[in-house]
Amino acid sequence: MARSNRKTPPPEIKERISRIRRAMSRAKLPAFLITSHMDTFYATGFTGEDSAILVLPRAVHVISDGRFDEAIDNEVPWATKHLRKGVLSAEIGNVCRKLGLKRVGIQPEGMSLATHQAIKKAIRPCRPVDAPPITATLREIKSQQELTILRKSIRIAEEAMKATLATIEPGMKEIEAAARLEFEMRHRGASGVAFGTICATDGNAAHPHAHAGNRKFRKSCMILFDWGARFGFYCSDLTRVYFIGKIPPRIGDVYEIVLEAQLAAIDAIRPGRRCCDIDAVARNVITRAGYGEQFTHGLGHGLGLDVHEAPSLSWRSDKPLKEGMLVTVEPGIYLPGVGGVRIEDDVLVTSRGAKVLTSIGKDLDQAIL
Repeated sequence: MARSNRKTPPPEIKERISRIRRAMSRAKLPAFLITSHMDTFYATGFTGEDSAILVLPRAVHVISDGRFDEAIDNEVPWATKHLRKGVLSAEIGNVCRKLGLKRVGIQPEGMSLATHQAIKKAIRPCRPVDAPPITATLREIKSQQELTILRKSIRIAEEAMKATLATIEPGMKEIEAAARLEFEMRHRGASGVAFGTICATDGNAAHPHAHAGNRKFRKSCMILFDWGARFGFYCSDLTRVYFIGKIPPRIGDVYEIVLEAQLAAIDAIRPGRRCCDIDAVARNVITRAGYGEQFTHGLGHGLGLDVHEAPSLSWRSDKPLKEGMLVTVEPGIYLPGVGGVRIEDDVLVTSRGAKVLTSIGKDLDQAIL
């Protein structure tokens, strides 16, 4: 089934589609198939999953199913609609043949081998070709509209943390505190969490991706929270460490080193600097303090519709930073059996340098509950 309403996309979406088409022209692609859920949303504003968007030089096609019939009419009335009865790959093939396409660019980085093979078979005699990371590259630069939503996501996360901290006391379990934080984010308008909330006390915090469990808070313990809200499909991502009462001396020293490394890295951010160079600034501070082997991950990552997206702020990437990129800056030191400290903020690259969008306190004296 196909139906088209000749309406105009909203200005932000119209501009995104224009940029996609310019990228298609540079790559000599007559058609571009978008199958990643967040990319289909980015390109068109369509919220339905298990769907695809086919961008042509003068048309946009939405390939979905009956569950999203009304959503398509409401969200993308300007696109041509195709509702499948069978599997998605088969309908993609039907549309490609009806349009007489000979080649179509696909997103190899966003699909499994099985999906790739299914689409390749279904669209014959049309030939799939691997497209450059068109949408991933465009998503690196945030528009003012996106930044407005991201700021709201950050504020929700921060206010939720403040409310959660007021409830923390000895005897509370990690999993209870994580659940409380997630409730507080939803209570303030989040559609969900950006990722599984991390709440880890003492030795559990030595695991960068620890899981909240039944460990109980106690006096003089440390608690690491890594959390984020999802609002309007956009993610925030923060990490803070707190202490119930007395700060263990060694952890206090480590905290100050991590904070120094983070502040130095943020100060070094500006357009044109390579991601690996910013990582090196923080890593050098931690290495000079004798903890280089205990900083076990990259400095940060891009943030937006996905909690981890381009660019990668790590030693592996020589990509230059650009104005409009939003990255996390999150150095950490992890001491097995003792604890771990990570401090994370969401940072916008501006023409003048870094602008930290997160505002919840991170000085050591602000970490004592």
